[in-house]
Amino acid sequence: MGRFEPTRLDLDGKVIFVTGGTGSFGRRFVETVLERATPRKLIVFSRDELKQSEMQFDLMERFGPEKLARMRFFLGDVRDRERLTLAMRGVDVVIHAAALKQVPAAEYNPSECIHTNVLGAENVVWGCLTNRVKQVVALSTDKACNPINLYGATKLASDKTFVAANNLSGDIGTRFAVVRYGNVVGSRGSVAPLFQRLIANGATELPITDPRMTRFWITLNQGVDFVLSSLGVMRGGEIFVPKIPSMKMTDLAAAMAPKAAIKVVGIRPGEKLHEIMISADDARSTVDLGDRYAIEPAFVEYTRAPLPGSRLAEDFSYASNTNDEWLSTEGLLALLGDGAPNRRRRAGD
Repeated sequence: MGRFEPTRLDLDGKVIFVTGGTGSFGRRFVETVLERATPRKLIVFSRDELKQSEMQFDLMERFGPEKLARMRFFLGDVRDRERLTLAMRGVDVVIHAAALKQVPAAEYNPSECIHTNVLGAENVVWGCLTNRVKQVVALSTDKACNPINLYGATKLASDKTFVAANNLSGDIGTRFAVVRYGNVVGSRGSVAPLFQRLIANGATELPITDPRMTRFWITLNQGVDFVLSSLGVMRGGEIFVPKIPSMKMTDLAAAMAPKAAIKVVGIRPGEKLHEIMISADDARSTVDLGDRYAIEPAFVEYTRAPLPGSRLAEDFSYASNTNDEWLSTEGLLALLGDGAPNRRRRAGD
């Protein structure tokens, strides 16, 4: 059993809806659900017709026509409330992964980021309540805790929107939760694929924004398992935070290319030296569940049993530079292998 892998997966016969379903997380989530469960329908909602077409082709090769028949591909944007609400009819579970994620792009194009990440989150909540969806999990980021950049600020607003949505569901009964984790190894836009591309092209130096910088690390497979397992744990209103390792960016570069030099290029707009996932202020309402933390909602105006975890000390904080767990070179290489795309034989091979 891998880290965060759920001991029980209750998705058979369910209709599952994934926003941003053609992104790195969405594709891996869809593959994992098709491998482990038998949903009635698995709906991908995204705005890129080419990526949807490529995804259908890949899934047909990997899983064959029987499982592909359970898939539905809807073109649409989370900014479009009417289209989103229409597409969610009959849905049981929603995974909200659609977002604009690039920090510099958000700093330069703030209104675009706000429209997708904040107003889009409101539209997802509206669509879920209108269609009486049972469970909703929204993906967040470590940058939403004590944000200093626009991307982090929009995701904090999104997190607050989903947590508060539990108080709006009334007799509808929809339950909303959030998962917050760090950098994803192997995802588009992360530094590891950039380093791998530079190394493959014969680069003799790797760019580092600041030699003091640290980050949390998780693989795509672990991220998917964390979301799936959080579906089984959630009561409504929690922000789930996984216990994952940290690594200095200089150690990352040295592990991937021991002979390459380090080129310090300067910190980017909106970038932090260290990331934090639970602040000291959050710690007062956080419980330790063993493999993860859960930040519980400040306002609970619905029936909700408390989570069976131990309370944290008030001065506790969970930051990448003070983390108890650190990645070794061997651990990083293992993560890079785990983050690689799943390779399965074609059906019938």
